[in-house]
Amino acid sequence: MSAKYLFRILLFGLLIWSTAGCKEEEDIEPVVEEPVNPNIAINKWINDVMKEVYLWLGEMKTPIANTSAPEDYFESLLNRPTDRFSAIYPNYSELINSLNGVTLEAGYEFTLYRESASNNNVIAEITYIKKNSPAATAGMKRGDYITRINGTQMTLDNYRVVIGQINKQHTLNTIRFNEEAGNFQALPELSLNPVQLAENPNFLDSVYTINGEKIGYVVYHFFAPGPGSGSTAYDQEMDGIFADLKAQGIQHLIVDFRYNGGGFVTSAVNLASLIAPDVKSTDIFSKTKYNSFLMQFDNLKNVQTPFRAKSENLGKILKGNRVYILTSTRTASASELIINGLKPYMDVFIIGDKTTGKNVGSVPFEDTENLTNKYGMLPIVSRSFNSLDQSEYTNGFTPNIEAKESTERLRPFGDVSELLLRKAIEQITGTPSGARFEQLDRRDVGSTLDSKVRAGVMIESVDRN
Repeated sequence: MSAKYLFRILLFGLLIWSTAGCKEEEDIEPVVEEPVNPNIAINKWINDVMKEVYLWLGEMKTPIANTSAPEDYFESLLNRPTDRFSAIYPNYSELINSLNGVTLEAGYEFTLYRESASNNNVIAEITYIKKNSPAATAGMKRGDYITRINGTQMTLDNYRVVIGQINKQHTLNTIRFNEEAGNFQALPELSLNPVQLAENPNFLDSVYTINGEKIGYVVYHFFAPGPGSGSTAYDQEMDGIFADLKAQGIQHLIVDFRYNGGGFVTSAVNLASLIAPDVKSTDIFSKTKYNSFLMQFDNLKNVQTPFRAKSENLGKILKGNRVYILTSTRTASASELIINGLKPYMDVFIIGDKTTGKNVGSVPFEDTENLTNKYGMLPIVSRSFNSLDQSEYTNGFTPNIEAKESTERLRPFGDVSELLLRKAIEQITGTPSGARFEQLDRRDVGSTLDSKVRAGVMIESVDRN
């Protein structure tokens, strides 16, 4: 692959890696040959890609045997523990679908907690239900607890195996808090059949008028332009949401990234361009730096991503030139890119938990020459900076106001008494909520969001607008 071609695919699109095979001359006499281990060709492809694009090129490790399983071979190259995010997947097509929010599932996400310090039982609290999903049809709600999956009680020892069953037909035993009775009550057993679901990341948008302050609230779960290749339907829907917020004359904006682990940079640019005050296409949103090999090329030495000039941009209507961002420990990557990219232009006020801390980006790779190689790679290839060349958030962004979702029973998204939204409204209005809420002491042991391909991912891709 020529350096010129490598530059073009890095700068303008999804990188597609090709390897050319060689054909040996046929032997005159037929011979019986041992079958060639298919891992050899796959691992050569992995090594060839990594030797050109891997961000930590100088720290790349010596590979193990080329006959090894591709997953092990890929892992052997990585600069661990500095590199927390490079990954390889058995199927490239499924990887791309998942990045666009298209997966086989029943349509619910949950966080796992240890039931009690006195036992090893694990329970799952539903964090959100996806629109038009089997879970939504079944009447599941945010805040419901799953006590059993396929009749099995989850424990610290078995929960990983048990939750691995939910991508097939499965049953759930759940309980729901009854506000009037003041306790949890069992619900009828549910039977769910997963479907190929295209999740829309634009989860909720609302406008509130509280104490004379007009507040816009947007819940956004991941960054994807649309449900498939070439689609920008989700970005266009976000444009419409902001056009409405602007028309309603909001004075404050709250953006909820608590479950947003990242996604495509193009959608991050789109959203940031709606928020930053009166930005133009000449204003810089982010800068990108590559490894020492790629930075030899002039066109990769000074890669800058500008904002987009958008009529839906809120301009300077936000009081104090401030945006409120709701976060959790699972807020990562493209979400953090927005936080960092907006900071030179406005006051970014963070409420929630410290974010993941991912200032590096990936590109999906497939092997288009070897059709038997179905693998897809997401190696770390770049590091991102804002317009002031700031990038020091590998330990995450610390919130201005700390609020951990695990400390209270979950309430519906958009409910002004919900913990993180309530804290933002209190900060905006200057009036503390008079309501009293039960405080919970529980330990988060995992989430379905942790296994998502998009968790902690920042994808450099084609600008499709």
